Amino acid sequence: MLLNNNIIKPQTKAYIFALTAVLLWSTVATAFKLALAIYDFFQVLFISSGVATFFLFIILILQKKLSLLFQIKKKERQKLVIAGLLNPFLYYIILFKAYSLLPAQIAQSLNYTWPIVLVIFSLIAFHQKLKPKTAISFLLGFLGVLIISFKGQPSLPPHTNFLGILLAIGSSLIWASFWIIKTTAKTDILVSLFVNFLIGFIASIATMFIFSSFPHYDNVSLAASIYAGLFEMGVTFLIWMLALKLSSSVAKISNLIFLSPFLSLIFISFILNEKILISTVTGLTVIIIGILTDKIPFRKTT
Repeated sequence: MLLNNNIIKPQTKAYIFALTAVLLWSTVATAFKLALAIYDFFQVLFISSGVATFFLFIILILQKKLSLLFQIKKKERQKLVIAGLLNPFLYYIILFKAYSLLPAQIAQSLNYTWPIVLVIFSLIAFHQKLKPKTAISFLLGFLGVLIISFKGQPSLPPHTNFLGILLAIGSSLIWASFWIIKTTAKTDILVSLFVNFLIGFIASIATMFIFSSFPHYDNVSLAASIYAGLFEMGVTFLIWMLALKLSSSVAKISNLIFLSPFLSLIFISFILNEKILISTVTGLTVIIIGILTDKIPFRKTT
């Protein structure tokens, strides 16, 4: 009720919604690990994508956009199917597998290279020139990955799960590919997101029964999987979109997203009892600096 009255200014509301989204996203790495404690990554994807698909379907009905599903053109349907196979299907299979192999702090930190990868992919896809600041951003991101992976040591520590590291980084490649396709889509964003998740959910059903089995009841893992579906894939995205809509400038709230990985480390420490490594914080900081470097508007001098 408070956010709907005229006492609070739209920009203030935007900050409230944006910070709410950031806080919720900060909890999902912990939820992933709790879900994967009992369920395998196929089962977690099945539950979480199913919950997100159902939630988005309800929102479509409430916003009276269900009819738009039947107005999608053939070329757009093909894009949405491909995008859905990339995300949520392939993206979360890879990401959940990485979380099952790595400590949560390392998996979520390495996954946060996606903004840098997205910039590089965009340059390639749209035939743009590589700017010096983008090159610096990429190098800083790579340095951050090395610091996290090597845990600040000159060589990979014993018992390092190299596959997990590759998967965590690889998930950012899938995410970037997904967003490149999404930039060319013309369908309503909510409708397209629902179709993406519907395709991903259908694919998750098939792979779960082929490679795994229907998940048995476990209160913690089930609750965590449902939570991930709602607050990683569904509700939080809409809250963030509302924040963008209310904000007078995207720039005013976009950088708030960089609070998420650091807040996530707090939840990981207190709930999962992981000892947060200095190398994780250092590497993550370097990655974030790299991301922000590409956002700096360098002025030409005469």
